[in-house]
Amino acid sequence: MLTRFAPSPTGELHLGHAYSAVLAHDAARRAGGRFLLRIDDIDGARSREAHVAAALADLAWLGLDPDGAPVRQSHHLGDYAEALDDLRARA
Repeated sequence: MLTRFAPSPTGELHLGHAYSAVLAHDAARRAGGRFLLRIDDIDGARSREAHVAAALADLAWLGLDPDGAPVRQSHHLGDYAEALDDLRARA
């Protein structure tokens, strides 16, 4: 099983985020699977590194240990553009 938690770094985590992260983490661990962290930082106007750091600190405080480094959505914008171009070419 593969689960993930994908906060948007546009503000601080709240109780609902924490609950979702705990559920995803625990489900992966019970199944012997992996728990991934994806930072949804594609809102360049509102995303802040301080919020990323705070989210990582909050997850650590909760005892949640993602498998591997966080994946940043902003690092894949070129991939998404290529996929859209491919879909447009097929239309």
